[in-house]
Amino acid sequence: MGALCLLCGTSLLGQQVRLASYNVHNCIGMDNMRDYNRIADIIRQTGADVVALQELDSVTRRNGGVYALSELEKLTGLHGTFAAAIPYDGGSYGIGILSKEKPLSCKIVPMPGREEKRVMLMAEFKDYVFCATHQSLTPADQLASVGEIVEAVKNIRKPLFLAGDMNSVPDEAPQRELGRHFIALTDTSLPSYPADKPEVCLDYIYGYKGNGYTFSVLRTQVVPEKEASDHRPVQVDLKIERERK
Repeated sequence: MGALCLLCGTSLLGQQVRLASYNVHNCIGMDNMRDYNRIADIIRQTGADVVALQELDSVTRRNGGVYALSELEKLTGLHGTFAAAIPYDGGSYGIGILSKEKPLSCKIVPMPGREEKRVMLMAEFKDYVFCATHQSLTPADQLASVGEIVEAVKNIRKPLFLAGDMNSVPDEAPQRELGRHFIALTDTSLPSYPADKPEVCLDYIYGYKGNGYTFSVLRTQVVPEKEASDHRPVQVDLKIERERK
């Protein structure tokens, strides 16, 4: 998929960027109906520059041989990048990224997951690197993933973001450990799951603290969408600044 640039900086300083994350539940809503148009409409309405997506089927029998990310790509007009986590039902199942800008390069990093294999998808853009993931259901694997994530990003010199369904709540150990290296840019006091009556925050967008950039949050929200998936999307508008010495 190409090597990530380790030494490049950014020309985006002081400019605004909008990021989002959405566990789309394979585009099956709380009404148990699969609807790619409905999910695509929500993604378009966010107006995000980049969106992390979780729970995507690629040409499986259970979704009739449809490549879900390709459908969303066509319906949103965004560039799609897919990362398979596991083979499943004649195809594969994993995560993806939709973006206004085509990535310069991408890398798939295996993540711990004993109930099923997990991955992180790293996409390099002109001015930043965006990482998407869907973490394990097992707390020990979630905690182990932090070290794997930090190792994967430690040499990146561009501003770096991490987004996804982390399957842990803000006061649990995996989030505390992530907090040593990343700052949560979305409001973790706002629940995102389940979509119809949200009770817990499982979906996050973070900024990396380790390479000389800071992030000014202008606006963040959990999108009040109750039916299209079992999660609500989260999004953030921010500015990237140089860290002051």
